[in-house]
Amino acid sequence: MMGPAHSLSGAAAWLGVGAATAAAGHEMPWPVLVVGALICAGAALAPDLDHKAATISRAFGPISRGLCEVIDKISYSVYKATRKPGDARRTGGHRTLTHTWVWAVLIGAGASVLAVVGGRWAVLGILFVHMVLAVEGLLWRAARVSSDVLVWLLGATSAWILADILNKPGNGADWLFTAPGQEYLWLGLPIVLGALVHDIGDALTISGCPILWPIPIGRKRWYPIGPPKPMRFRAGSWVELKVLMPVFMVLGGVGGLGALGII
Repeated sequence: MMGPAHSLSGAAAWLGVGAATAAAGHEMPWPVLVVGALICAGAALAPDLDHKAATISRAFGPISRGLCEVIDKISYSVYKATRKPGDARRTGGHRTLTHTWVWAVLIGAGASVLAVVGGRWAVLGILFVHMVLAVEGLLWRAARVSSDVLVWLLGATSAWILADILNKPGNGADWLFTAPGQEYLWLGLPIVLGALVHDIGDALTISGCPILWPIPIGRKRWYPIGPPKPMRFRAGSWVELKVLMPVFMVLGGVGGLGALGII
């Protein structure tokens, strides 16, 4: 799928988690709901770090473009080193390593560890990166015509404000993990969820997605998981724009209302 649909699906997924936890009697404080939805929306763009033309490649100028090239080469090397006879020959790493559950878990776990070890500045860094990505995905029309500096300033300001709100007693820094120093371990959860939602979205497209790597399926280790081919669509097609994106918006709204106890 394209960037805006990925971000919408990520935000909707976290709001759905908020509704589920509320139904289970462990309501998220509203700052956790908002911050988690924005992080998840940004994280849902991150698996496309292996694609030089993706939304994320433009998000941080030369830094993100260079990182995309590096990740593409690493992903391609991993693909070549682990492919089985049934896996196709290819020339790039798009939709390989970064589109797997392994990558999602590693990135989320890494963010959680960084938040705990690095303290406030690490939390601000994580928030800044994902706020910028959320703007690029959710407000993509405005982001395209704005300067990168304005988007970065919005991301930095949002990160600073949200971090201060979370730090206030009862606002959710310790929503899930209460031990001293472990309050922000939960930040990795929306990052994992965003990456997995991205993979599921790509699995609905014609090419499918090798989410289950490195688990072999038949003669393939990079088996492109997806529904039956007649049910798949092309990225950017009317199905994505006219059907899925409105559905994600409705689901996100319902999830948010459920998380807040309104419905």
